[in-house]
Amino acid sequence: MTYINDNYLKLNAGYLFVEIARRVKQFSDENPSAKIIRLGIGDVTEPLGPAVIQAMHAAVDEMAVRSSFRGYGPEQGYDFLREAIAKNDYRSRGIDIDADEIFVSDGSKCDVANILDVFGANNVVAVQDPVYPVYVDTNVMAGHTGPADASGRYGGLVYLPATAENNFVPELPRQRVDLIYLCYPNNPTGMVATKEMLKRWVDYARENGSIILYDAAYEAYITDPSIPHSIFEIEGAREVALEFRSFSKTAGFTGVRCAFTVIPKGLKAKTQDGREAAIHPLWNRRHCTKFNGVSYPVQRGAEAIYSPEGKRQTRETIEFYLTNARLVREALTKLGIQAYGGINAPYVWLKTPGGLSSWDFFDKLLHEAHLVGTPGSGFGTCGEGYFRLSAFNSRANVEEATHRFAKIT
Repeated sequence: MTYINDNYLKLNAGYLFVEIARRVKQFSDENPSAKIIRLGIGDVTEPLGPAVIQAMHAAVDEMAVRSSFRGYGPEQGYDFLREAIAKNDYRSRGIDIDADEIFVSDGSKCDVANILDVFGANNVVAVQDPVYPVYVDTNVMAGHTGPADASGRYGGLVYLPATAENNFVPELPRQRVDLIYLCYPNNPTGMVATKEMLKRWVDYARENGSIILYDAAYEAYITDPSIPHSIFEIEGAREVALEFRSFSKTAGFTGVRCAFTVIPKGLKAKTQDGREAAIHPLWNRRHCTKFNGVSYPVQRGAEAIYSPEGKRQTRETIEFYLTNARLVREALTKLGIQAYGGINAPYVWLKTPGGLSSWDFFDKLLHEAHLVGTPGSGFGTCGEGYFRLSAFNSRANVEEATHRFAKIT
């Protein structure tokens, strides 16, 4: 008899968004005339910018000619894209990141999961609560946790509460931890991290020999000039952090797939016998062994984001989504519902009205207003009693949704 990875059996009943899809499908089948507006999963709705499309068309034309055809590309990403990223996302902000410290991939979600390949199973892992479920579930799959308790928390993980009481800013761990997941602008709360806050984390990591796994997938939505876009804006971060970035929400690449991870060459961890080992060559080996690279036309499209036209078009789309978020937040506030986020992020995090549980509010919103959001409890114990709404939708749907909110208060 063949054996399975028993760690998968420790996972809770279902991935959050799978359960949402199941409930929405059931309601839709029972109410086929209902016009459902989805403000749940963070999938973009606006088309790719013209500069991106033009670049991808040109790249496809190249693939039709023998002299310009390309087969396998470099697993780490083409130099033209890595250099554009280094120049525009980092050097322009005074951050010392070399192009060869950037690894292009098909999505940050994949990288967040795959990075665990290079870290040992005996690391103590800290996650924020509420938290993007992938951080937790991939550690469960990798065997880094015990079973979940009655509240859904897994043994072996250190949970860092981020609640209204602490302004959604988690305190530093009271114990030593090895790996720290931080996500800013935060998914799901929409809150941001100040330089002072990130400096505390970097200082903690340097003092304790920890590594910060920094998810900056939504950095393009930061509107406050005092808020850092990268953990590498903090002195000393190159020694203790790596960073995930994505073109999915920045430029609408959710259906195209392109992202990147920055791993400084000086980032090190320890072997079991106490020697130091650099993470960069280990991730490079993993990347080359298990990945054949993002397609050439997609990388040309990503490069075009950094052109003058691409920057302008991307900014216009981001402003569009941020306006959606503002409309949602303002509508909720007018109804007396406490709302957070939606200023430097495309998500609005709200306190469920009337003391409803997260899933009860989900069902009420779906059945009475034909609106779909994301239950806060799906992001962790501290998410119970909260709810996430996404700004990724058409303006007409968002405006209609703001009118429907009144039906559930």
